[in-house]
Amino acid sequence: MSFFLIIAFLFFIGSIAGWGIEVVFRRFFSSANPERKWINPGFLSGPYLPLYGFSLIALYLLAMLERFIPIENTALRKAALFAIMAAAVTLVEYVAGLIFIKGMHVRLWDYSKQWGNIQGIICPKFTLAWALLSAAYYFFVHPRIENALAWLSNNLAFSFIIGFFYGVFVIDLVNSTALIVRIRRFAEEKGVVVKYEQLREHIRQSREMRLEKAKFIMSMGAQGAIGEHLRQYYDSFRDELDKLDRAKADKGKKRGDG
Repeated sequence: MSFFLIIAFLFFIGSIAGWGIEVVFRRFFSSANPERKWINPGFLSGPYLPLYGFSLIALYLLAMLERFIPIENTALRKAALFAIMAAAVTLVEYVAGLIFIKGMHVRLWDYSKQWGNIQGIICPKFTLAWALLSAAYYFFVHPRIENALAWLSNNLAFSFIIGFFYGVFVIDLVNSTALIVRIRRFAEEKGVVVKYEQLREHIRQSREMRLEKAKFIMSMGAQGAIGEHLRQYYDSFRDELDKLDRAKADKGKKRGDG
């Protein structure tokens, strides 16, 4: 199998699997999501995260280079490998975050409240998380990736699915990049760095408010509904309305007597 097809397959698997990991993490474990809502991570619309695709490629290549680590003790050699893997993924994360902040004036994630963070892009807490994920990859995924690649070489028709993925991915990337460019222009005009997740949450809340308003207007527009609204209004403010009616009646009576 060609090296290009292997890389394409790894990016495909890593991007989709990473999206799933992020969705679960943000739903159940992220302190930035106290309402425990399902959130689509990243700036793309589809179920994939390129950061994890590049990270899986890095882990695959580094695992292949384990034998070159000059440590005889097996446990120490693997520990060193996991540390190198974590450092590599952290570097990928830092470069990606820096490109968006410096180039697009957009912050896709924010670790500024985490201890030991660097520019709010990386921090020791998530580097440790990358080390644990690297170990999980090494023991549970890497041996199966070799089998998956062997299966793929014998079932090249599956490459059609990979091609379809990349077709959708490219379209999504173009559209999302156009959105990011518009955000960058705004950020440059205001001299700020836009927090993408914060912006997206604001848009979601605004849409919900507009939807509720539209539902209210539609309900007011229906004859049966407006009648029910008026009845409820009268029941709630009957005493006040009766007082106004009596006051008007008294005022008219005084004018008639005069």
